[in-house]
Amino acid sequence: MSLVVLGRTLDARQVALIAGGAEVSLDPEALERVAASNRLLRSIIASGTRVYGVTTGYGALVSEEIGEAEQAQMQLNLLRSHACGSGGPLPSEVVRAAMAIRCHSLLQGHSGVRPELIERVALLLNSGWVPCVPSSGSLGASGDLAPSAHLFLVIVGEGECLDPDGQRRSGADALAALGVEPLELQAKEALALINGTHFMSAIGALCSVRAERLLAVADLGAAVSVDALRGATPAFEARVHELRPVPGQVLSAAHIRHALAQSTRTADGTGERLQDAYSLRCAAQIHGSAREAASFFTRLIEIDLNAVTDNPLVFDDPPEVISAGNFHGQSLALAFDTLRIGLCDLGAVSERRIFRLVSPSTNGDLPAFLSPDAGHSSGYMILQYAAAALVSELRALATPVSIDNIPTSDNQEDHVSLGMTGAVMTLDSLSRLERILAYELICGCQAIDLDPGRPGNLVEAVHGAVRDRIPMLTEDRPPSDDLAAVLTLVTGDALSALLPDPLEPAA
Repeated sequence: MSLVVLGRTLDARQVALIAGGAEVSLDPEALERVAASNRLLRSIIASGTRVYGVTTGYGALVSEEIGEAEQAQMQLNLLRSHACGSGGPLPSEVVRAAMAIRCHSLLQGHSGVRPELIERVALLLNSGWVPCVPSSGSLGASGDLAPSAHLFLVIVGEGECLDPDGQRRSGADALAALGVEPLELQAKEALALINGTHFMSAIGALCSVRAERLLAVADLGAAVSVDALRGATPAFEARVHELRPVPGQVLSAAHIRHALAQSTRTADGTGERLQDAYSLRCAAQIHGSAREAASFFTRLIEIDLNAVTDNPLVFDDPPEVISAGNFHGQSLALAFDTLRIGLCDLGAVSERRIFRLVSPSTNGDLPAFLSPDAGHSSGYMILQYAAAALVSELRALATPVSIDNIPTSDNQEDHVSLGMTGAVMTLDSLSRLERILAYELICGCQAIDLDPGRPGNLVEAVHGAVRDRIPMLTEDRPPSDDLAAVLTLVTGDALSALLPDPLEPAA
């Protein structure tokens, strides 16, 4: 099993490994930083300096003074009072990722917590018990408060968990199974646990990995469609894209060109087939734009994966506690909105290619709706309907949330990012795009079977992978079964592994 060390640097792929079950360890040097930060915070508190969330109330209650005897109880109260989320549970993978990211942030040594707190969270993470966290309730501004409160109630013996067998159990049961007592929180510790962008970042890391995979699948799907429709290949020549060197466009063009290499089906652009419809001819430009959106998205996500996003922050030179706003998720909200727009357009252009593949007015010599017995059978007619419905849903999901705002906490928190809303919407967008791309692969491979000829090298490999899962359509059958089978190909790594290293696009 993989092991990821927290407290150094963290990227989206490492987070995905942890989400999928990899264990974590804590960097010893980072734990020393944490211990030093905790000693410094305690000395600052002892000096009588006012510290937000330790000697004061929270949010609009910042003017309330909190005595030393009340500070520990106030931390427990914070977890209890903020655990007010609703809706269905977040996926266990998201919760595991959020736990790891919060540990990693605290290990930077600017949060004032004890090493024991981080060690307890890591113990829970490695145990296979996963806290139950509702999906709705975060505004993405004062951090992901509500989901984080549900998550970390478990370390004090409250809340609910899924055990390693997936059964819902109490937080107390989880601690008993681990052989530990509920942790008594000290000054600032509950605030440090829940005040941060770790749930947005967790979903972001998982979305980054999924989006990268789907961009590769989209390029391959486009190549299959170009090959199936006997499209013209000059549009993908390297010299064309050198004149407009958008990095994502250049890479998508290289992928499509590489996939079509050695095809005897495609046109060279010198005969009647001078140029194709935009969904084919401009695939690299359209896909490349989505790649740029994904690149922007991943850059902002990975900044937050390695950031300190709670409040207040503890500094040692000079010794000081600063109240600030790194918990505000506006950069992530904008990133999620941008990615969803890119995903929507990938789905839209894929559906246009599906239309061209199945429609007798656009698919050349192919049979209507890719049916060997058109008229008596509907073939794959309704796949285009289903893809169109998904595109409509993608367009609704692409509506930006980062431009919205609902003030909270008596206007102390008068601007919120709603980034967590955008994050959950992005998960929904990815699942819809996966299905559209699967539909395109199904139709493209069927078209190649119906109009024999040697496809490109990688197109042939994609076709073989699809045919390993579903047979050629010879009579009507429920296409939903085909979708389910090909979807496992789209959501896995087998197709993206066919392409060359993205840093070294094929000539």
